Amino acid sequence: MDAGRRTQTIVLNESAAFSPNKAINHRNLTRNHLGGVVFGCTNSTINECLFKQVFGLPAQHFPYVKNIGPGLPLFLFNYSDRKLHGIFEAASSGKMNINPYAWTTDGTERTIFPAQVQIHIRLRCQPLPEEQFKPIIIDNYYSQNHFWFELDHAQTSKLMSLLSCRAIASSTVPPRNATQWRTLFQAPPSHDRKEEGDGIKPPAFEVEIPHSSKSSKSNGSSSSDIATCLDSNIHPLENCLDKQVVEKEEDLIYMKLKELALSRERSDLPLSDVEDSAVTGQEAFSEARTNLEEKNEESLVSSCDYPSIIAQLIQEIEELQVFKIEQIHKMGCLEEKLVEAEIEIQQLNQRCIALESLSQPSVACVDETTMDSSNDLEPDLDELIFLVGGYDGGSWLSALDSYSPTHDVIKTLNPMNSIRSYASVARLNDEFYVFGGGNGCLWYDTVESYDPANNQWTLRPSLNVKKGSLGGATLNNKIFALGGGNGVESFADVEMLDLDVGRWIFTRSMLEKRFALAAAELNGALYAVGGYDGNDYLKSVERFDPREHSWTRIESMNTKRGCPSMVVLNEKLYVIGGFDGSAMVPSIEIYDPRLGSWEMGEPIYQSRGYSSAAVLKDAIYILGGLKSDESIAEEVERYEEGKGWQVTNLKAIGKRSFFSVFVA
Repeated sequence: MDAGRRTQTIVLNESAAFSPNKAINHRNLTRNHLGGVVFGCTNSTINECLFKQVFGLPAQHFPYVKNIGPGLPLFLFNYSDRKLHGIFEAASSGKMNINPYAWTTDGTERTIFPAQVQIHIRLRCQPLPEEQFKPIIIDNYYSQNHFWFELDHAQTSKLMSLLSCRAIASSTVPPRNATQWRTLFQAPPSHDRKEEGDGIKPPAFEVEIPHSSKSSKSNGSSSSDIATCLDSNIHPLENCLDKQVVEKEEDLIYMKLKELALSRERSDLPLSDVEDSAVTGQEAFSEARTNLEEKNEESLVSSCDYPSIIAQLIQEIEELQVFKIEQIHKMGCLEEKLVEAEIEIQQLNQRCIALESLSQPSVACVDETTMDSSNDLEPDLDELIFLVGGYDGGSWLSALDSYSPTHDVIKTLNPMNSIRSYASVARLNDEFYVFGGGNGCLWYDTVESYDPANNQWTLRPSLNVKKGSLGGATLNNKIFALGGGNGVESFADVEMLDLDVGRWIFTRSMLEKRFALAAAELNGALYAVGGYDGNDYLKSVERFDPREHSWTRIESMNTKRGCPSMVVLNEKLYVIGGFDGSAMVPSIEIYDPRLGSWEMGEPIYQSRGYSSAAVLKDAIYILGGLKSDESIAEEVERYEEGKGWQVTNLKAIGKRSFFSVFVA
């Protein structure tokens, strides 16, 4: 059977994407699948994160931080109290060293968190304890207390909906741009603002929150004091504005009284005339004020109106904030429903394709020269290769297709119950069991079997452990699931399905951990070839003899190989292609159990791994897979003893990788 598969190395736009170690740091979501990102902090760094409006992670997280674009939802996880803060959004693209000295003691050392993004607050909410948000991102947890920071769209929508219900009232929400927040108000007329031919123009005053530590020091406050501006317990903004207005009014009254006093002194009025002078000055001032109000069409307001204006503005802001919270909540619900709808649409499309295939004799992709002849032929089962799940360069697949190399015809059959790639397949009692694998984000322990006679799938007992990139083979009427991994660790475990017992049972483990191995049965023994043990790619091989009930090392291959394909032809093992730790290889090695040794075979034309191989009428077909440049191979190659390898003109399959195959 074909080789096992693995999930965490599916980043088609990243170099060296084949090391399963990379999965420990991130999920490798593409830019289109990335719905949000969680950044980390502690009690000692959270204020600096919010004050400087920069989030950061260690450099090894940059492969997905660089996929962040402006507007992407962000969250901040505090390791000290294990609470999630939000809702933030990116104000820039993810870059390296936006602030190269952030989160350092004195600003002279380089930061250890260079994968950074500038942020601003979308909606300030009460933080979520871990027990509340953990169920939403439970699939991201790779240990008890550690989780991947990348979020898909469904997880992001659910987190935003949950946080929106804990939104803080608008009066405690800090300005969206804390570095410089300006609001213009009309101020009462000043005696020195009048110009010829113009009315009195109201000056604008500013409320600024200083950004740099230098400015804060010059104003007699520390950066920690400024950081508290972002705390939910600060005084409401309107109190600051009221204070500014009161100070302006006092200054104006003082200036007006000073003018009246100076005019009295210049005119040397006697003390007895002070009262008359004050009355006269007041009348003159009132008259001038009336004239100015008429000339400016009552556009100016008196200082006594400020409290009511500010109160009205605050009320309107609060109403807008409540409306905004409602809209964000509705958007979160709509986004969640959209994700669910997309999944349902995909499932319905697959069902429609299946129904169409039942109503049509075949769905074929053929050349014009063979169109007429293929319509008259229905391939026999022994002429078909069945393709299970995988990835076509744009979508993860649940599809099952039958393919006839003789006619270059592909026919869509009833799809699996779920999207599945990196799975293994084995035959038992005229049915084909597909087990393990994943959907590009999650690993499965589920198992389902296909009956070609009635084109139906049946759910079977699940594996004991979720895993992918595992090997599979049938021996003595039992199915064996060998090795594999979950992106964090590689397994040496072997599970056996005994239908008499009705479940999978752990049996004798392999001698080495093997992730992305190849496995097959030959002459009553199981063979496990190559793979990845968590540290290096392997060229070692081991064999399981049921009579001895033990694994034994046999002669190793000449080349290290992860994700190769392996088939049996004329009682020999053919191991094809794979990844040697630096590149995909085209080499082939052949093992003859009678000689107990490996020999190099004729290489394939296209280097590839994660491909699938099948034997049909004494010929080996190598299908699909991933090239060294991380593009998906479309070429189909065929091997016959005495003729060697040939690149065919078969085109019906197209792009496909991380899939499994079987022949009836």
